[in-house]
Amino acid sequence: MDALSSKPNHVRSISLPGRSHPTNQRVEEELNKLRSLEVSVAPAAVSNGLIGLEKLYECIDDLLNLPQTLRALSQSLNAKCLDDLLDKSVRLLDVCATMGELVSQCKENVRDLRSSLRRRKGDSTTDDNVERFTSFSKKIKRDAKRSVSTLKQMDQETAVPALLDADQDTVSVIRALKEANAVCLSTFQMLSSFLRVPLLKPKPSKWSLLSRLVHKERIESECQEENMSLETFEAYLDSFENGLEATFRSLIRSRSSLLNISSC
Repeated sequence: MDALSSKPNHVRSISLPGRSHPTNQRVEEELNKLRSLEVSVAPAAVSNGLIGLEKLYECIDDLLNLPQTLRALSQSLNAKCLDDLLDKSVRLLDVCATMGELVSQCKENVRDLRSSLRRRKGDSTTDDNVERFTSFSKKIKRDAKRSVSTLKQMDQETAVPALLDADQDTVSVIRALKEANAVCLSTFQMLSSFLRVPLLKPKPSKWSLLSRLVHKERIESECQEENMSLETFEAYLDSFENGLEATFRSLIRSRSSLLNISSC
């Protein structure tokens, strides 16, 4: 699959105070790793992005639970800023859950098609399943496109709010949260773009999958070839599903930490 762009993901760089806790440095390191990923539909880039998100939000949660962070944020954050952070955390969870559902549905349909290809015996069953999978793929593309639109809208709302009378450490923590949300949105956009890439598409100098399946010549060898391709694709989906589940859990923990701060 071709990359969407050869340019690195441009997310505004931050510099947390050097005198801060080492956890701040870990947050910045994980942010830099995610920023270095190229915006791409390559499955390795998507998987690495999801793995990086889990690590990043684990560091964010550690940062939010530092005594000095709890003390500073509970004293400096106004209600509007905290509500903004809590609202964004809910929306990220919703998008993460939606991505997980899309991946799960796609994996289920891939498995059905693979099963049909394995037991093909010259009837029209596989042809019908290919048509169903093609229709489902179009639905996935529409859903993924809507998700990208939602993500782009959220991405425009990542500006750090003005914090009157807040100390530098508080501003830096809030900026780190905003940066984490930005790279999270970028990674979800890569996944959405991956799901929009046609799986069953014509290949140079060969018939399309559907055309080849309705012909009786070379049916067994062609089905075996496509089944192997689908098997690889399903392995990617497994990786994405696991990564999304881990990211979802990390987002839940960071939201719980924000709620804990709001109750202080």
